[in-house]
Amino acid sequence: MRIYPFVFNQFFSRMDPEKAHHLAFDALKLAERVGLTKLTRKFFAPAPSLRRTVMGIDFPSPFGLAAGFDKGATGILTLSDIGFGHVEIGTVTGQPQPGNPTPRLFRLIEDRAVINRMGFNNEGAEVVAARVAGARQKLKREYTEHRPVIGVNIGKTKIVELEDAVEDYLESTRQLANHADYLVVNVSSPNTPGLRLLQSVQSLRPLLEQVGKKADEVAGRHLPLLVKIAPDLSDEDLAEVAQLAIELELDGIIATNTTIGREGLRSGPSMVEGIGAGGLSGAPLRERSMDVLRQLRALVPDQMAIISVGGVTDAKDVKERLDAGADLVQGYTAFLYEGPFWARAINRELAGLL
Repeated sequence: MRIYPFVFNQFFSRMDPEKAHHLAFDALKLAERVGLTKLTRKFFAPAPSLRRTVMGIDFPSPFGLAAGFDKGATGILTLSDIGFGHVEIGTVTGQPQPGNPTPRLFRLIEDRAVINRMGFNNEGAEVVAARVAGARQKLKREYTEHRPVIGVNIGKTKIVELEDAVEDYLESTRQLANHADYLVVNVSSPNTPGLRLLQSVQSLRPLLEQVGKKADEVAGRHLPLLVKIAPDLSDEDLAEVAQLAIELELDGIIATNTTIGREGLRSGPSMVEGIGAGGLSGAPLRERSMDVLRQLRALVPDQMAIISVGGVTDAKDVKERLDAGADLVQGYTAFLYEGPFWARAINRELAGLL
């Protein structure tokens, strides 16, 4: 089970991080295409005791994969087969875009962290929607019960002005809502200029109102809607967003996205400064992510779901989030360091802890 960390240290750590990501992900997808992950699916499957219903959706496990890993919905079945209870794809934008110039993904190995300024690189809502639809049908055929859940995370196209952001999000909603189990409005990435301004209540209210209405219309049912927020919000802003979520009767909040902060890192200051701008994720985000979770749980009603993400490394972290009031927990950065057995290891230990 510890083979991958050895491979990472000896091989992937010497490669450009983005190239290493694509190489490892492509290898996983190849294993799925030749039927290997289907053969080993029971080996990776979460224990029945981990099943839970959140937002009216049955999740095989409270632990899932955060948005950012599978931006284009190319490996939903693969990631489901290796134990993630849900896979949140994206961030997807209304129009295709290449993202920011490379290099744009950087490891802080000493901190078990990553800095990225990817910039929502994706092929656009129309292309991604077709993939999600196909993956959904395949999951329905192959998972006769306790199907892994598909979340869809949408954001603003970079070239779209802020005053036109609502229509841009609506375009993604039109394309994707019918294929998602839940929909996430991402207004918290630091890598799209001006995006975080949409977290102000004045901007966020009309955006969430219109996306929620359009999502239900397109899906022909109530589609659970969540908003993903930044860890860098002040406590006052956090309280305002929580109050807005209550007023709009949102189904949930995802807390948190990456941070623009650089406090408490073990990596050398010159190295960090040399990397430059971007969102920091991984172990250094753990404390703030927990703090935001606790604040939100005290502010919003129990029936509003909170998905906690940021600094999750092992099953004890997951249990701590659940004990603090999270309904679901997501990870991402540690997956890059721990490899394909990570979700299985967390589910297995979590079943014992619970």
